[in-house]
Amino acid sequence: MRILEVITGSGLGGAQSVVACLANALCGAHEVVVVAGEGDGALFRMLDARVHHVRVPALRRAISPRTDLAALAALRRIGRRFRPDVVHLHSSKAGLLGRLAFPAGRTVYTVHGFDSVRLAHRRLLPLERWMQRRCAAIVAVSHYDEVNLRREGICRNLCCVRNGIPDVAAGGAAGAADWPVPQRYARTVLCIARVSPPKNIRLFLDVARRLPGYAFAWVGGGDLPAEVPENVFLLGDRPHAAAYCARADLFMLPSNYEGLPMAILEAMAYGLPVVASDVGGVSEAVKSGVCGYAVRNSADDFAGCARELLEDEERLRAFSAAARSIYEERFTVEKMVDAYTEIYGRVARKNGLL
Repeated sequence: MRILEVITGSGLGGAQSVVACLANALCGAHEVVVVAGEGDGALFRMLDARVHHVRVPALRRAISPRTDLAALAALRRIGRRFRPDVVHLHSSKAGLLGRLAFPAGRTVYTVHGFDSVRLAHRRLLPLERWMQRRCAAIVAVSHYDEVNLRREGICRNLCCVRNGIPDVAAGGAAGAADWPVPQRYARTVLCIARVSPPKNIRLFLDVARRLPGYAFAWVGGGDLPAEVPENVFLLGDRPHAAAYCARADLFMLPSNYEGLPMAILEAMAYGLPVVASDVGGVSEAVKSGVCGYAVRNSADDFAGCARELLEDEERLRAFSAAARSIYEERFTVEKMVDAYTEIYGRVARKNGLL
């Protein structure tokens, strides 16, 4: 098959990781083309050499009639050039323009966190309801999103495929040699996330203030605060960020809304217990009392759960083993790729291509 993977941004992010994983896993047996727009092109650098890639500069998150029409025209040209058997759209803007640009019967649309529309941009819901007719399948990345999509009337050809990742822990701490956290701290709490609307860095800082005896490291760029507690280390963007999990004792992800965060899955692959906001599909990965805790967005709740684990070596080890086990059972890249391959095959068969 010739498969087109289309996403709005070409920078680093969870949805971009899914695109890269799918493209790299499928390019041995299929012709794969990745199309992306704004960003620094980090996604393209993650791709196997066998994967074609095309940048569409006009494809941007911000709404602009002029650039959106230019992006739509560019996507239609790409469709005529490659004539894909299956088109897989990722993210809201690519999902909207792609469903207008490509044949509905050959198009799959993955919703990477429905709360970004349902809660943050509800004015787009009528459009999403209407556009569900313009694709062969809609994929939620968590059961939470699947339920809420159905509640909002978006249920046509809907299914759920949870995100999966390669075994990032296989490389150990490679790429994380420049660990700047002083040895005077007994343990380290790590967060890997860009500072963006879904993430809650202020909550991260509030938890750090409550636990001054532990180091708190934030890996990820964006609008980082200028003043932070003494035990907080803002490391900015780092290549191979997941490798820093090998240096930490606990993973923390404070979020306002989520789909199924790739950073949590990476932490679990390293055997890191997780304390994270109970939003989106987080609790489908983080089993409270087993491999970590999914909690409400309260600094006291976060700090209490983190302290419980950081001060109990036996419990920390048990949660670590459980985190790794849950990753192996449910969130490997192989499981995700198999599920999408089945969807692609179903779409191709309906079009008489297999």
